[in-house]
Amino acid sequence: MKKVGFFRSIHLKFVMIYVLLILIAMQIIGVYFVRQLENTLLRNFETSIEERVNLLAYYLGEELGKERNPDDDGPTLEEAVRKILSDFKTADISEVRLIEASTQKIIGTSDPYNQGIVGQRSTDTLIRRVIATNADEGEDVTQIDRQTGRIWILVTPVRSDDDVTGAIYLVAKKENVYSQMKTINNILATGTGIALLITAVLGILLAQTITRPISDMRKQAQAMAKGNFSRKVKVYGYDEIGQLAITFNNLTKKLQEAHATTEGERRKLSSVLSYMTDGVVATDRKGRVILINEPAAKLLSVSRETILSSSIVSLLGLEEDYSFEDLLVEKESLILDYSTATKPLILRANFSVIQKETGFVNGLITVLHDITEQEKIDLERREFVANVSHELRTPLTTMRSYLEALSDGAWKDEEIAPNFLSVTQTETERMIRLVNDLLQLSKMDSKDYRLKKEWFNFIDFFNRIIDRFEIIKDENIAFERKLLDHGAFVEGDADKLTQVLDNIISNAMKYSPLGGKITFKVEEKEDHIVVSVSDQGMGIPKENLQQIFERFYRVDKARTRKLGGTGLGLAIAKEMVEAHGGNIWAESVEGKGTTVSFTLPYDRNEVDDWT
Repeated sequence: MKKVGFFRSIHLKFVMIYVLLILIAMQIIGVYFVRQLENTLLRNFETSIEERVNLLAYYLGEELGKERNPDDDGPTLEEAVRKILSDFKTADISEVRLIEASTQKIIGTSDPYNQGIVGQRSTDTLIRRVIATNADEGEDVTQIDRQTGRIWILVTPVRSDDDVTGAIYLVAKKENVYSQMKTINNILATGTGIALLITAVLGILLAQTITRPISDMRKQAQAMAKGNFSRKVKVYGYDEIGQLAITFNNLTKKLQEAHATTEGERRKLSSVLSYMTDGVVATDRKGRVILINEPAAKLLSVSRETILSSSIVSLLGLEEDYSFEDLLVEKESLILDYSTATKPLILRANFSVIQKETGFVNGLITVLHDITEQEKIDLERREFVANVSHELRTPLTTMRSYLEALSDGAWKDEEIAPNFLSVTQTETERMIRLVNDLLQLSKMDSKDYRLKKEWFNFIDFFNRIIDRFEIIKDENIAFERKLLDHGAFVEGDADKLTQVLDNIISNAMKYSPLGGKITFKVEEKEDHIVVSVSDQGMGIPKENLQQIFERFYRVDKARTRKLGGTGLGLAIAKEMVEAHGGNIWAESVEGKGTTVSFTLPYDRNEVDDWT
C-alpha cells in the first residue's frame, strides 16, 4: 500500500482543525472587538467635542449678547471672539469659526493663518440650515480631506434669550481615532499570530497522542492484508482509542483463526478440484464465474485468469438458448458440442444450485464431463450395425429373389436355372467373406488376440505373394517389382501379413484400368522397411484419404459392391499392421492412381545372422 504523505495525513488534519478553530475564534472576537471599540472611540470623541462646543457656545452667546459702545476702551467683538476661539483650539480640532446669524458673516476663526475670511459671508449649507431652522441641536457630517484624511464638521447654534444669534462651525480630525484603531488592529493581529503558533505546537503534540495508535492500527491492517496476523497494536491508554486498539487486537486474533480455517478448507477444495478428471465451474448469485479448475479450463480452451468474473452463459456458449435463470432450474444434463473440423469435442454439463439454509440462491456449480469418446463409440456402433445390416440385406434380398424364382418353376429352365444358381452361390460367398472379415475384426478387437511371430525373409515372402497374383491377373495389367536385392528379415505373423498384402493387392487389381501397371516396392530405412503397392486407377479424393481405413468405408460404393468388396479389407490391414508395430497410409492423385504403404520394424543385425 502506498505510504500516506504528510500533507494527506490525519496528523496534519488535526493540527489544521485546531489552528482553523483558533483562527476563526480570533477573527470573530477581533471583528466584534474592533467594531465595538471603533464605535466607542468615535462616540467618545464626538461626545467630548460636543460638550466642549456647548460650553463654547455659551461663552460666545454671552459675547454676542453684550452691548458695546464704540467709545469704550474694551475689546471689540471680533477681538473677544478670536481670543475665546484661540483658547478653544486643541490637537484634535483643526479650526473653529463663529458665524453671526443675522448677516451670516464670519466673525472669527481659531486658525491664525486663515484670518482673511473674517468678515466674509459664509456660504456653507449646513450653517444656513442650522440658522434658518432655529435648531436646538447642531448638525454634523464626516468628510474626507486630501491632506488630513477624515474630518468631522460640527455646526452648533449659539443662543441668546432663546434666539439663535450665531453658529459655531467646528472642524475636528477624526483620523486620529482611526490611527488608534490601526494600532489596536496590529496588536490584535500580532496576538492572533502568536496564539496560532502556540496552538499549532500544542496541536501537533496533541495530534500525536491520537494519530500514533491510529498509525499503528493502519500498519497492522496492512500487515493483515498481506497475511501477517502475528503483529499486535500497542495500547497507549484506556480511552476510546485505547479500547479501539484492544478490540482491533481481538479482531486480529479472530481473523487469524478464521483465516487458518478458511485456508485449510481452501486447500482441501483446491486439492479435490485439481485431482478431479471432470471440469468444475462455480459462479456467484449473478452467474459470474468465481472458480474454474484446470480440467474445465482445458476442456473449454480458456485461461483461468481471464475467464474469472465473466458470465457462465457466455463461457458455455449458451447465450442464444439459455439465460442464467434457466440454468438454475435446469434439471436435465445439457450436451454441448464444441467439435471443429479437425477436432471433435462433446461435453455433458450437469448443474447444481448452491443454496443457503434460507433457500436464497448463492450460486451455481457446473460439472463438465468429456463424452467425446463415448459419443464416438456410440456413433461407430450405430454405423457398424447399419453397415452390417445393409451389407447382409443386399445379398440376402438377391438370393431370396432368385430362390423364389427357382421355386416358382425356373429350375426347370435349363438356361435360366444355372445362371440363377450361380448368382445365388456368388452372393453366398460374398456373405461368407463378410462374416469372415467381421470375425477377423472381432478377434483383433478382443483382449486375447495374439500374433504368432517368427523371423522370415520378407523379400522372398513378398515375391511369393506377387507370383500368386501374377498367375491370376488380367493379361492387360502389368506388374513391376522394385524390391531389395538382398534379404530383409522381419519378425511377424506371416499369415496375418499375407492377409494384409492380399487385401491391398486385391484393391489395386480391382481399380487398375486395362493396360495399367501395378508397382511393388520395398525400401530399407534405419529401423524399418517401407512396403508400397501402387496402381494407376482412378485415384482417391484428398479429403477421403484418411477415411479409407475405416470399417465399411468406400469411396465409390456402387462400384465396390459390383466388384464384390465388403469395405473391411483396408480396415483389417490397418489393424494387423499396427499390431506388428507399424503404420499404414495412402497417397493418391485423382485420375493417376493410388499408393498404399505400410512399415514394419526391421533389424539389420538379423540379416547378417541369416546370411
